[in-house]
This record gives sequence, C-alpha cells and structure tokens, in this order.
Amino acid sequence: MKIQPLFDRVVLKAIEQESVTSSGIYIPDSNAKERPFIYEVVAVWPGKPDRDMSSISVGDKVLAGQYSWDEVKVGTNEFKVVAVEYILGKITD
Repeated sequence: MKIQPLFDRVVLKAIEQESVTSSGIYIPDSNAKERPFIYEVVAVWPGKPDRDMSSISVGDKVLAGQYSWDEVKVGTNEFKVVAVEYILGKITD
C-alpha cells in the first residue's frame, strides 16, 4: 500500500535520533520532544498551481516542527503528513 499526498502535502517518515551527541552529552526524551525532528521524505505531490514543490523530493532529509503534522499508520509503518510550509529546512551533506 502506498500513500500519495494531495495538494501541497508531503509524507514524512521519522529518522531515529541519537540520545547521546557525538561529544557525549545525553539528551533526555523530555527535552528532545520539544525540538524539531529529522524526517525522510517518502512522498511528494506536485503541488497546487501557485505552489512550487521542486525544492523537496523523495529521499530528502528535512526538519519539521513537533506539532505541524497529522499522523497516519499504514500497516506497521507510521508516517507524518505535513504541509510543505511547515518543513523548517532541508539537511544537506
């Protein structure tokens, strides 16, 4: 089963984050839940006529805020569906 978002929506899948930084600092769960999260883009719709969606593509890693999505469960997989304007940034190497 596939999810195809409509209009200006993007489907995201959470990427597990380390609870200890590379410098050895522990980040408790209560603190990490208040920060933006890193997601992988799994589906993008071409967008509305007035919305350019070309900056986001499947496989991109992005930051999205905690309360900006709708949660969807398909089988055993959990996804977030978010409007493109709630994506805070794209992570590049």
